[in-house]
Amino acid sequence: MIAIKYTLFAVIATAVNLIFQFFSFYLYTGAGTLYIGMFVGTGAGLVTKYVLDKKYIFYHQPESKAQDLKKFIAYTFTGVFTTVIFWGTELAFDYYIQHPSAKYVGAVLGLSVGYISKYLLDKNYVFTEPVR
Repeated sequence: MIAIKYTLFAVIATAVNLIFQFFSFYLYTGAGTLYIGMFVGTGAGLVTKYVLDKKYIFYHQPESKAQDLKKFIAYTFTGVFTTVIFWGTELAFDYYIQHPSAKYVGAVLGLSVGYISKYLLDKNYVFTEPVR
């Protein structure tokens, strides 16, 4: 059941990421458009995924806002590695395929690989306390 929920939440966070990227591309078309869109989408997807994972995957109930912030920072830190996978794949697809949709295909593939890695990192390094 955890794999189904995690997959569903990854799909939701991916959709949020891509929607924010799309709107970013719509609102800004100047220099660095793709990079800005990736950054905006990543931030939106990160917050979405953290809230869902914390509550419904790892059942973490922070004892304070400070503890929640520490978890979010650790969660974000593990996301740096997986973001490199995601961004690298998206950029490679955009560069080598050069089709308007290629960046989205690369984003979905990169996010898929990244989320599998992220679950393992979060399980072993972020949400390590037993479920209450």
